[in-house]
Amino acid sequence: MITSQEETVLKTHLVEMFGHISSMRREFAALQGNSKGSFATMADTLDAIVENTEAAGNAILESMEAISASVAKLQGVDEPTVAAVCGEIVDSTNNVFEACAFQDLTGQRITRVVKSLQFIEEHINRLVRMWGKEELARMAAELAVPSEPNLMEGPKRPGVAISQDDIDKLFA
Repeated sequence: MITSQEETVLKTHLVEMFGHISSMRREFAALQGNSKGSFATMADTLDAIVENTEAAGNAILESMEAISASVAKLQGVDEPTVAAVCGEIVDSTNNVFEACAFQDLTGQRITRVVKSLQFIEEHINRLVRMWGKEELARMAAELAVPSEPNLMEGPKRPGVAISQDDIDKLFA
C-alpha cells in the first residue's frame, strides 16, 4: 500500500506526463492546422507525412527511370565520349535509386512512433481513470504552464490542403 504522500507524488508525475502529452498533441495538431489535439490527429499527421514522402520518392524514381531510358538510347551511339558520359549518368542514377530507400525507412520509423504514442496514451488514460479526472484536473491547474506559440503547418492530406491554384489566385 502506498502512503498519501507517495500517492501525491505519483499524481503529480502523472499530471506532468499528461501535460507533456497534451503539449505534443497541440504541436502535432498545429502541424495539421486542426485543433482537435487528439492522438488520432497526430497519427493522421504522421500518416500524411509518410504519404507525402512516398509520393515525392515515387516522383523521383519515375524521373530517374525516364532518365535511365534516355541513357539506354544514347548508349547505342558508337561514340567513346557519349559512352563515358552515359556511364557517369548511370552511376549517378543508381546512387539516387539507392538513396530513395529513405522513404521506406521513414515510414517504418514513423509507424513505430505512432504505436508508441498510442501505447503511452492508453496507459496514462488508465491512470487518469484510476485516480479520477477531477483530482487530476485540480492538480493540472496548479501546475499549468503557458502555451507555446503556434508552429508552421506541415504536410496536408489532399482533401485538406489548399491547392496551388488557390494560392496563385491570391497573388494574381
